[in-house]
Amino acid sequence: MKKLTILDGGMGRELKRIGAPFSQPLWSAQALIEAPHYVTQAHQGFIDAGAEIIIANSYACVPFHLGEVLYQQQGHALAEQAAVIAKDVVKSSKRDVLVAGSLPPAFGSYRPDLFERKRAFEILSTLFNAQDQHVDLWFAETISSIEEALVMVNVLKDSTKPCHYAFTLSDEVGESARLRSGELVTTAIKAILREGNLDGIFFNCSIPEVIERAIRDTNKVLSERNLNKANRENNNQQINIGAFANSFVPISAAHKANEAVQGSRDLSPEEYLQFAKKWHSLGANIIGGCCGIGPAHIEALVDWKDSLS
Repeated sequence: MKKLTILDGGMGRELKRIGAPFSQPLWSAQALIEAPHYVTQAHQGFIDAGAEIIIANSYACVPFHLGEVLYQQQGHALAEQAAVIAKDVVKSSKRDVLVAGSLPPAFGSYRPDLFERKRAFEILSTLFNAQDQHVDLWFAETISSIEEALVMVNVLKDSTKPCHYAFTLSDEVGESARLRSGELVTTAIKAILREGNLDGIFFNCSIPEVIERAIRDTNKVLSERNLNKANRENNNQQINIGAFANSFVPISAAHKANEAVQGSRDLSPEEYLQFAKKWHSLGANIIGGCCGIGPAHIEALVDWKDSLS
């Protein structure tokens, strides 16, 4: 199996936990604007926990969170600042940590109903250009629909950095994994495989219970295309499989991002680790956390990884 790599946890909830300015609709961008030292502190906490990849805090640098006026004035600069802060923290830590740029949902998490292809391409291209020179790889995050995924692919098509695509799943456990749009994960993966420039398939910002089925469905598609687990183990195929789940209560299809802070549950590091072990056994080789998964959870993942050596 390919070497297990540990990703960081959820930035927004970690900023809130450590006392950074944090409110709707600015979300994690508020600390970038008002108190960027908290962003540094949050990154450092994940690095101290042993994370080998950290994601730049650019998730909320879109009009949905900033508002159109502030986005036009500062969107590019804030996204670049997020990437620079992450890179500076890594340099100061003197650890072998990679920085990932973030392409977030342009119109809010879990809202495929709001998606506009042309405008999304414009917004995400701005974020790409702001971060690219400062990052080592890319995560297109919290993708809710195939249409959104294909726009992400188009934004990243000329990137020279590894590009990973992370889908957010319906929080209903079923026989087949589905995106928030209701589309099958298998259909989504086939769609992006046709486009190329694909280094990783991930699942994020979903309850951990639904990720196992998504990884199984991913393995099915890759196996059908001769890109199966055995090939990856022999390094004949470089597609990573990964997961970074949240600690939210299940999100309904009627959820409206930005209208309220999503409810959380008490998911201990030990409980999260049990999910991660299962994902790893199915072929996931990059594992971290999303909203509500903090440094303690990442430290538990790192300790487990070290025990595998």
